[in-house]
Amino acid sequence: MPYWTTLLIALGGLLLGGAWSLRKQEFPLWTQIGFVLCAVLAVVAGIVLAL
Repeated sequence: MPYWTTLLIALGGLLLGGAWSLRKQEFPLWTQIGFVLCAVLAVVAGIVLAL
């Protein structure tokens, strides 16, 4: 498994944690959705690279 896959999946996890933190701090909803969307895209890209 290439190291890019691991880095992208880790980035997705960090972005999800950031989205959770923004939710706790009551940031606007569009910011939270943006973080979650970027996290999902990073994880999907990591999985696609692993195939």
